[in-house]
Amino acid sequence: MKPHAAYMPCSISRGRGDRTTMAAAAAAWRLLAPLLFLLLLSACSTMPTVTGPVEPPLRRYEDLVKPGQPNMLDVKDSVEGFNRGSYRFNYYFDEYLYRPVVRGYEFIMPNYLEDRVSDAIDNLGEITNLTNNLMQFNLKGAGITVSRFVINSTIGVGGLWDQAKKMGLKRQTEDFGLTLGHYGTGSGSYLMLPVLGASNVRDTTGLIADLATSNYLGPVAWINDSTFTFAYSGIYAIDRRHRTPFRYRQTGSPFEYELIRTLYTMKRDFDIEQTKEQK
Repeated sequence: MKPHAAYMPCSISRGRGDRTTMAAAAAAWRLLAPLLFLLLLSACSTMPTVTGPVEPPLRRYEDLVKPGQPNMLDVKDSVEGFNRGSYRFNYYFDEYLYRPVVRGYEFIMPNYLEDRVSDAIDNLGEITNLTNNLMQFNLKGAGITVSRFVINSTIGVGGLWDQAKKMGLKRQTEDFGLTLGHYGTGSGSYLMLPVLGASNVRDTTGLIADLATSNYLGPVAWINDSTFTFAYSGIYAIDRRHRTPFRYRQTGSPFEYELIRTLYTMKRDFDIEQTKEQK
């Protein structure tokens, strides 16, 4: 899961679509502002309170690891109250809105057509893979990305079939969060973003940069039409959730929040090390 787990495109439409996009953005902000305000308020009440004596643990983490090894469970979480409130919101949003829409999509679309949509979305998203491979000076990865786009856009009929993969050209998935980490930028505090899910300060900055790249250099800029922008964003969001098997509150762990926080951090650290080995 090398791409950022919870990435969604937004629209910065120009030209004749400006007024439509600005109106939509204003309407979206009017809907989200009260929600974000409530999430901020929840930060004061989401931390559990401890009453009475607390029994010491039978085993400590420090007793089970070798001296000198980093504590994998020690993840900086400066805004844990907000993050836990956002985590609860994400569960209800996912359970009662997002996944029902995705299930409707899966019910209507045959599996074969779902695969064609996924391949086309991946092909259109190669622009951020290209820019980040170039910024990491991974020229081999950049060359493979260009070759994939050309082959899939022609032989693959607009990216509907991933013909390049059949030729042995694997997708060189990168994002700007990985690029920052590649050059030594720390992760900063862990963040649980509303709707988007697990992240951190570095990866959220990277997400914004990748959105800007996609909007100014990607398919949104190529078409420059507000209707296409909204349609592409909606299809992208549905396809991304369709391909993500994770379900909130179904890990079987009473500490799912901490589990997600740890696994996300470990996965991103591993991906950053992989970018350094590719040089």
